[in-house]
Amino acid sequence: MAAERLAPVCPARVSGAGLGLRRGLLAPLAEAPEASDAPGFFEAAPENWMHLSGRLGRVFRQYTEAHPFACHGLSLDIGGPRPLDREFLAALRRFLDTHGIDDYSEHLSSCGDGSGHLYDLMPLPFTEEAVHHVADRVRTVQDVLGRRMALENVSYYTALWTDLDEATFIRAVLEEADCDLLLDVNNIVVNSVNHGYDAATFLDSLPLERVRYIHIAGHDDEAPDLKVDTHGQPVGDEAWALLARAFDRLGPVPTLLERDFNLPPLEELLAEVEAIRQLQQAVPRQDRLAGVEHA
Repeated sequence: MAAERLAPVCPARVSGAGLGLRRGLLAPLAEAPEASDAPGFFEAAPENWMHLSGRLGRVFRQYTEAHPFACHGLSLDIGGPRPLDREFLAALRRFLDTHGIDDYSEHLSSCGDGSGHLYDLMPLPFTEEAVHHVADRVRTVQDVLGRRMALENVSYYTALWTDLDEATFIRAVLEEADCDLLLDVNNIVVNSVNHGYDAATFLDSLPLERVRYIHIAGHDDEAPDLKVDTHGQPVGDEAWALLARAFDRLGPVPTLLERDFNLPPLEELLAEVEAIRQLQQAVPRQDRLAGVEHA
């Protein structure tokens, strides 16, 4: 009998193994024949699609009508000092409603200072004050969007001041805000090397019952003690191993392959999507509540 798995607080509406939708993939996807290794869902950054009209707008609408979608934001600045952009949130709500997208996530980070947007994801201080600040803003966002949101554990390269360890900070934010976790396993691998901790131990310390879905990606190895989260390389062995550990704890939760740069031929991306699917299918089926393994 397998060990009892965690039941999610709010399961994702998407399922299976997914792929991040980039404009550079539109033509290859349109030319590809329907195949069993096609992504089970797509993910889009709403900022890249929500103001499109014309041909690209129609193409995106065709995709959301034909496939399950999640949205992963880039510019909400959930941890920043500026007031939340209510005009942006209203436009985001219309976009999500129009395309019938329920799963929305953002980064547990800041991307602006008091004067403007920095166009990067900056780490937050792991403090009680930051917990309250972020949680209050998350509750506001969820009220405006009419949806629970998920926050992603981010990669970072310089730690700010801390009163809490990183996992405790993440848990405190999610619990106070009553929101979910977008679990990025590659970010854990990157941070574990750059900041000198054990990736598996860190994974186990997170509030895994709040995982909505998972991201996996590749990174650049700059030095033995420095990894850079680029989403520009194939997924590494450490991330695959950590994903398998997550499935062991959670079951085959939806998982998305991120690839933002150095896009390879579509068949190479679909091979990685298929590798996710194979890991999911290798997990013994189990009743999430009773812990009963099925034949």
